[in-house]
Amino acid sequence: MPSFLEFFAGGGMARAGLGDGWDCLFANDFDAKKGLSYQANWGVKGELSIGDVANVKASDVLGHPDLVWGSFPCQDLSLAGAGAGLGGDRSGTFYPFWRVISDLVEDGRAPKLVAVENVCGTLTSRGGSDFRAICQTFAEAGYRFGALVINADLFVPQSRPRLFVIGAHKSVELDASLLAPGPIEPFHTGALNRAVGGLPADVSKHLIWWNVPTPERRLSTFADLIEDRPDSVSWHTPEETQKLVAMMSPINLAKINQAKRAGRRMVGCIYRRTRIDERGHKVQRAEVRFDDVAGCLRTPAGGSSRQVIIVVDGSSLRSRLISARETARLMGLEDSYKLPRNYNEAYHLTGDGVAVPVVRHLAQHIFEPVASSTFMHRKAA
Repeated sequence: MPSFLEFFAGGGMARAGLGDGWDCLFANDFDAKKGLSYQANWGVKGELSIGDVANVKASDVLGHPDLVWGSFPCQDLSLAGAGAGLGGDRSGTFYPFWRVISDLVEDGRAPKLVAVENVCGTLTSRGGSDFRAICQTFAEAGYRFGALVINADLFVPQSRPRLFVIGAHKSVELDASLLAPGPIEPFHTGALNRAVGGLPADVSKHLIWWNVPTPERRLSTFADLIEDRPDSVSWHTPEETQKLVAMMSPINLAKINQAKRAGRRMVGCIYRRTRIDERGHKVQRAEVRFDDVAGCLRTPAGGSSRQVIIVVDGSSLRSRLISARETARLMGLEDSYKLPRNYNEAYHLTGDGVAVPVVRHLAQHIFEPVASSTFMHRKAA
């Protein structure tokens, strides 16, 4: 059975994606509340460590892991962040995380694979220097690396594009079928190709292009995941729903009327935006989308980050906050997954995670083939 380490583990969504065929040797997260969810769902037997990743040592890890997964914090890399990049307090935890990998390499336990996940803003953060730094870190540790941009909407009805940089140690034999001679859509996007084009020659020589097939067409829609009787939130009163509708511009009201005529239940997402009206004044608007896909889940740092849904069924209109279970479904978690009872904690847990079926897709088409390949156990020079 292949083994893995899960850093910035949250509620163990990478573990859920890898599945029962993988053995978790070690997991770490700074957040004790997330740790409780991890333990509730995985029944850990000593592998979970709660605390600063900077305090983790290679000696804390038993065995020889095949894969190290790290969904390091995105706050300093996102477009909404302050632009500190890998120099920031949160996203900068990438470096102590990588120190553990370096120590494993030095100890003769180089993982076959290292995978990191973050927002697509990583590609352009600080003029592309953060992406270059990540790639250089892989290369200097003896890893050939390839990057992919995968939107979770290929698997679940949520728009959630994320960057994945996956490295294979130089001592791993890669089957030719896993590699492409150049970028291939949809996972090698224009933004990714531009970022790769900015890599220095001594780093780009370690670049590979992972050849990952496109999944079957997703059949589920956002409406399929909606709970009629959620237990974590309540439906708005008719007056509250009408207040939201009154905040809509004529074009958004037209979308509501279009949904009423659809002949089926339509579920949309409402976002509050500050806009300039025809008199040049700032006004708050409620904007709605009916494209069968939810917007990207984000941690609820403020009220505006919590998604409001509107359900249109003929002439009937109902609205409310998205429920905790719905956020979990949008991340590909089974309904058996245990969520925190507190709504904000549940939203924070799911909004901070990685989409489960994306990890499963990567496991099927990269991790598991590589984990079963020939690997020469040797101490790095």
